[in-house]
Amino acid sequence: MVKAKSWKIAKLFDGVPKDEDLQLVEEDLPGLKDGEMLIEAVYLTVDPYMRVMLETNGKVGDTMMGEQISKVIESKNKDYPVGTIVRTHSGWRSRTIVSADACRRMPELGDLSLSTALGVMGMPGMTAFFGFLEICSPKEGEVVVVSGAAGAVGSLVGQIAKIKGCKVIGFAGDEEKCKWIKSLGFDCVYNYKKVKIDDALKEAAPEGVDCYFDNVGGEFTLSVLKNMKLFGRMSICGQISQYNATEKLKAELPFPMILFKQLLVQGFIVMRWYNRWAEGEKQMSQWIREGKITYKETVTEGFENMYTAFRGLFKGSNTGKAIVKC
Repeated sequence: MVKAKSWKIAKLFDGVPKDEDLQLVEEDLPGLKDGEMLIEAVYLTVDPYMRVMLETNGKVGDTMMGEQISKVIESKNKDYPVGTIVRTHSGWRSRTIVSADACRRMPELGDLSLSTALGVMGMPGMTAFFGFLEICSPKEGEVVVVSGAAGAVGSLVGQIAKIKGCKVIGFAGDEEKCKWIKSLGFDCVYNYKKVKIDDALKEAAPEGVDCYFDNVGGEFTLSVLKNMKLFGRMSICGQISQYNATEKLKAELPFPMILFKQLLVQGFIVMRWYNRWAEGEKQMSQWIREGKITYKETVTEGFENMYTAFRGLFKGSNTGKAIVKC
């Protein structure tokens, strides 16, 4: 029998994730059947969306969902010999038995780290690429605001906006993060904990905001909404300020402002463009090699520290993409 470790849901999240909500367990895996492979995790991702998905689809006893980059360590599938690198949604597991159907196409990484298939060359990178360009349709000279600008997605959106010739205003949660995104080329950077959002936007964008890429939601987004220009575009990617909320936000309804400013406000799930991911991967790879896109990873060592890395997302512990290395 092969031993595997996994993180199981012991209790559904209620507010901020707590120690007792997840449990690390060990289990025995059966032998392989024809066509199957045994994979061992090399890199795993932790992302804020997992908090929401568990709340809506999870149940006690389930393995935490998530994507991983793994290596085939035993195989009964001729197309996946030992040593093959695969990308799967196997969840928070150290080892997993999978079939070929569970393996997703790996991007062309060249000399980039395998971990980038979970970050700039993976779901976060495609979220930034398609979620910003397809919904906001930025034009040269326009003003773009990015919340959560030091995160895996926001940091890339800001750089893509600069490539497109926009003025970019970014908000992050501490001085080191602000310093980093300023180094990426953001024109104006603010620590949202130390400024009033409305005042900052009136200073940086006195004529208003054309495009807003929203990773945060809540009162922050309502403040940006008030500063949008006529016919502005808002791409709603995440709502991390609300994921652990135990009470509903009491605030004015946004619809009158959306109506009279004639705004386009659109939420999205990046998988809607999955059949075009190769297009996004090719462009992101080119921008990285040209030095136009810079990325950062916050790497946590050890599968046993998955939950620590995950909880850190809601404390602002990561800069760029949060990754767990096994």
